[in-house]
Amino acid sequence: MTMAFAASSLFAQQIDLTLQSAIQIALDENPTIRVAEKDIELKKVANTEAWQSLLPTLDGSISLSHSIKVAEIKTSMGSFKMGMDGSTTAQGGITLALPLFAPAVYQNMKLTKEDILLAQEKARGSRLDLVNQVKKAYFGALLSSDSYEVMKKSYSVAKENFDVVDRKFQVGKVSEYDKISAEVQVRSMNSAMVSAETGKSLALLQLKVLMGIDPEIEIAIKDSLKAYEKELTLINAEYQTEELANNSTMRQLDQNMTLLERTRKVLNTNFMPTVAMQLQGQYQSMSNDNWNVFKYRYSPSLTLAFSLSVPIFHASNFTKLKSNKIMIAQLEDTRINTQRQLNMAAESYKQNMASNIAQVESNAEAVKQANKAVDISSKRYEVGRGTILELNQSETAQTQAELTYMQSIYDYLVNKANLDYTLGRE
Repeated sequence: MTMAFAASSLFAQQIDLTLQSAIQIALDENPTIRVAEKDIELKKVANTEAWQSLLPTLDGSISLSHSIKVAEIKTSMGSFKMGMDGSTTAQGGITLALPLFAPAVYQNMKLTKEDILLAQEKARGSRLDLVNQVKKAYFGALLSSDSYEVMKKSYSVAKENFDVVDRKFQVGKVSEYDKISAEVQVRSMNSAMVSAETGKSLALLQLKVLMGIDPEIEIAIKDSLKAYEKELTLINAEYQTEELANNSTMRQLDQNMTLLERTRKVLNTNFMPTVAMQLQGQYQSMSNDNWNVFKYRYSPSLTLAFSLSVPIFHASNFTKLKSNKIMIAQLEDTRINTQRQLNMAAESYKQNMASNIAQVESNAEAVKQANKAVDISSKRYEVGRGTILELNQSETAQTQAELTYMQSIYDYLVNKANLDYTLGRE
C-alpha cells in the first residue's frame, strides 16, 4: 500500500479520498505507527538477549609479562626469590562458562515475553488513537467543506438579490435603503464565505498531517456529512453490553500489572542460589630470558570448576521487594480511577449521541421550514408586500439552519468515533 501510494502521488498529485482510504494511508504513512512497530522489534531483541544468557560463553586471553625484579620471600631459613629477575612469562588461555541453575534468567525470559505483549498493546493503542484522530479530522474536513458550500450558495443568492434590487433601484422601483441592505448582505456573506474557505484549507491541512502525506499533495473528498445521516442510530445492544475489556489504556494497565508481578518473581530469585560451571584451559611458559615467544617451552593446564553462590543477607533485596509491593498497590488504584473515568466518558458519548440524533431530526425540519420561509419572503418582496429586511432575515436563518444541521451530524459522528476509541473497537 505504501509503495502504491507513493507511486500514485508522483504521477497524479491529487488523491480522491474516502474515510477508509484516509485511515489506511495514515496507518501506512504516519511515523507514529512505525515508531510503535520499531518498539516491538526492540522488545523482541531483548527477549532473544534474555534466553541467550543460558548459552555457554567462550572467552580467550593472551598475556605477556616481563619481570624486572621479582619479589623475595624472607623467612628464618633464608630468602627465596619468586622467580628470576629479567625473565618473561607468556600465557594464553580459553575459558568456557555455562550457567547450570540461574533462576533470575528464567524469570527474565518470561518478563521479556510480557514486555513484548505490552509493546504490541501500545502499538495497537497508537493505531486506535490515530484512527480516531483521522476520523475526527476527516469529519472536520467534511464539516468545513459543507459549510463552505453553504456559504458559497448563500453568497450567490445574496449577489443575485442585490443585482435584482440594484436594477429596480436604477429605475426607481425600490428605495436606496433596499439597495444598501442588499449590498450589506452580499458583503456579509462574502466575508463569511472567505472565512469558511480558510477553515476548509486548515481542516484539509490537519488531515494531511495526520495521514503523513506531503502538504503539497491535493486531496479531493467527494463526500458530505449528509451522506452519513442514515448511520445515525441509537446505541444498540452491542454497545450497551460492551465493556472496557478492549480499551487499550485498560489493557496496558493490566499488562503493566502482569509485568510488576513478574518483576516480583525476579526479585525473589535474589534469595535463591545459582550454580555455574567453568572449564579453563591454559598454555604458559615462565622464566624466559628473551622475547621470542615462539621458542618458549609451554606447559598446558586444564581446570574444571563448579561454583555455588548462595545469598545470605543483602538488605537491598528486601527494600526492592517493598518498592515493588508499593508500585503494585499504586497501579491498582490507578486502574480503578481510570476505569471509572472511562466508564463516565463512554456513558457521556452514548448520551450525547442520543441527543445528537434528536437534534439532527429537529434541525432537518428547521432547514425545510427555513427554505419555505425564503420562498415566501422572496415572493412577498417581488409583489411589493414584503421588505428587504424580511428577505435578508429569512436567508440568514436558512444559512444558519443548514449550518446547524450539519454541525449536529458532525457532533454525532465525533461522539461515535470517541466511543469506538474508548471501547477499543477496531
